[in-house]
Amino acid sequence: MNTNRLSKTLAVGLNAQMTNEARASEIYLSLGAWAEHEGFGGVANFLFRHAAEERNHMMKILEYILKRGAQVRVTAIPAPDIDPKSLHDCFQKVFEHEVENTKAIYTLVKMSLDEEDWASWNFLQWLVQEQTEEETLALELLDKLKIAGGEKADNESLYSLDRDLRKTPDDATLAQNVTADNP
Repeated sequence: MNTNRLSKTLAVGLNAQMTNEARASEIYLSLGAWAEHEGFGGVANFLFRHAAEERNHMMKILEYILKRGAQVRVTAIPAPDIDPKSLHDCFQKVFEHEVENTKAIYTLVKMSLDEEDWASWNFLQWLVQEQTEEETLALELLDKLKIAGGEKADNESLYSLDRDLRKTPDDATLAQNVTADNP
């Protein structure tokens, strides 16, 4: 008896997104290792925590595929790009990757809508919210660096930024959660 409740296209798309999330974990891991090597232990800590979060996203998708009766396909993960040239370049790479990942998720959301697969559409809303959070965090990283002086930030500013990122929460306040009392 066939218990698969995912279309072939959605199963392929979700498997691809599972690989995207695994790649995101590797990208954060690679950037974190670069940051640690460059002496930015706080930045590295922040990026390493996000590597683990991306792996959790991968596992969540894997579980969803299995629970919908489809087959999981684990494929090779493309290697991360070359090391960044600077902390600004590092944060820019984070932002660009998150925007790329958001586009892939939006494609899946549209596919689930077009196929009227409401279970998948509902599941994917969680990923949409996660991506909103990830993009917000990436923009906040770029903003913090900009305030510190951007590409020309001095060592004292970079030290403060690094120290602050060690303690920075792993989530961001999303626009839909803001109120007049809690901006």
